[in-house]
Amino acid sequence: MTDTITYADFEAVDIRVGTVIDAQPFPEARKPAIKLTIDFGGEIGVKKSSAQLTVHYKPDQLIGRQVCAVVNFPPRQIGPFMSEVLTLGMPDEDGAVVLIKPDFRVPDGGRLF
Repeated sequence: MTDTITYADFEAVDIRVGTVIDAQPFPEARKPAIKLTIDFGGEIGVKKSSAQLTVHYKPDQLIGRQVCAVVNFPPRQIGPFMSEVLTLGMPDEDGAVVLIKPDFRVPDGGRLF
């Protein structure tokens, strides 16, 4: 069971949709990862993220794909790379990350509510 939060707690987490405009292997990471450059549109702009997606995704498969990310966490240093947003996914039955995305194309920068 998880801890209960208030609706105000949920509202404090800013989850937005963006389009991956670049994806590169990240061999310097301790765990296999891909460096993403994501365009969240005008208000937020372009941000970078490191994501452990290597089981189900290749970098070239991610370009043009919409993803969801938390955009209001502080940046986090991951090896030589500064990750600015937390790209969201769910574990499959083996624990490998499967990305969360909208069912239909939506405007970049749209907020989850």
